Amino acid sequence: MANEIIGRLENEKVSRLLLQYAIPAVIGTMVNALYNIVDRVFIGQGVGALAIAGLTLTFPILLFLQAFGMLVGAGAATRVSIHLGRKANEMAEKVLGNAFTLTFIITIITVVPCMIWMEDLLLAFGGSEQTIPYAKDYLNIVVPGTILTSLSFGFNAVMRASGYPKKAMFTMLIGAIANVILDPIFIFWLDMGIRGAAIATIISMLLSTLFVMNHFIQKDSIVRFHKGTFKLERHVVWNILTIGVSPFAMQLAGSLVVVIQNYALKQYGGDLALGANGIITSVGMLLVMLIIGIAQGMQPIVGFNYGAGQHKRVQDTLWLVIITSTVIMGIGCLCSVLFPEIIARAFTNDPELIEVTANGLRISLLVFVVVGSQISISQFFQSIGIAWKAMFLSLSRQCLFLIPALLTFPHVWGLDGVWYASPFSDFIAAVTAWGFLWYHVKNIKSKGIN
Repeated sequence: MANEIIGRLENEKVSRLLLQYAIPAVIGTMVNALYNIVDRVFIGQGVGALAIAGLTLTFPILLFLQAFGMLVGAGAATRVSIHLGRKANEMAEKVLGNAFTLTFIITIITVVPCMIWMEDLLLAFGGSEQTIPYAKDYLNIVVPGTILTSLSFGFNAVMRASGYPKKAMFTMLIGAIANVILDPIFIFWLDMGIRGAAIATIISMLLSTLFVMNHFIQKDSIVRFHKGTFKLERHVVWNILTIGVSPFAMQLAGSLVVVIQNYALKQYGGDLALGANGIITSVGMLLVMLIIGIAQGMQPIVGFNYGAGQHKRVQDTLWLVIITSTVIMGIGCLCSVLFPEIIARAFTNDPELIEVTANGLRISLLVFVVVGSQISISQFFQSIGIAWKAMFLSLSRQCLFLIPALLTFPHVWGLDGVWYASPFSDFIAAVTAWGFLWYHVKNIKSKGIN
């Protein structure tokens, strides 16, 4: 089984291989998005506009906690893939065991402060007397369950990177389907409102986590847990964190962006604008997670072949991912600009909220077509182990371009200025990513590598 998987990564046609890995990865990332989106749809339709605004307040805290899960999960997935490409299975298993221990330690360190200072954080993030109770009801249940999120999504990425894309897809689908079934039961039938959505999410995550962990104790798995691999080793931990720091930084920057964005929205549009941003974020997340899934499908192919020295296969995979991502983002961008009211109605029946959301969608996703290539190029650098380039590209949109725009544009255009900040930063970040890729290709060719 192991030799068969490695043989496919080395020799199978790139387009067929990408399809095999990308489809399960896309389903996995879409499931990640759907956990949040399904909650917002049911909460918006069943609880109301203020509940959506309250849920929007939770974004910075949830993004902060997820960032640490990605720090370990993404780093471990890339390292496992590269070690397998070099036929170093023992090192791959050390990475797996160290990642498990790291996940528990980091989760405890991050969750406890969030629980202690939750209300203060929500006030700092733009909460009001009307929205904070909803946010607390949700977070009091979801935050303690962060360990399940980290284990489920983080080790699902390792499972996929070690050559089990279909199994990774299956484990994520279990949780997603459970969430869709449980949400209406807890929110409507048991009349638990936003707390019901949180309980449904945690139960769903538990199911996914059990299936993921079970994979790594099976004897036929390429990499699996061994007793001696759980003890932290400095060089193994360092190798995990140096790669995982890119998605970690992007997620952490995303948390900071949401805090600044919430301030601007609260100042120029009130709780209604906060609710609208929650819907807009859901739509954008759906598209971005789709592209991240494709890029993650590229990761084991690129990581393995880069480790094996097959640079032509690396190049072919990258271009295929960039083209596919750009086409998909173009379609999503067009739909969001042309039919924003229809999209908004899926989340709420409130006429005022629909109007604010539709206007925000038209502006925010105006140039989303370029985001596909930016994500793909960033993931490419992460896949070949050049962490600092991946991190810079991940951070550039958020810190270098979006935050300054959020701090200045609203002074000129009011609420519309908050929306205009997104297309501005998307375009500049994409140009930057292409510049990095051009320089990388030029540098490789100068060394005589095709």
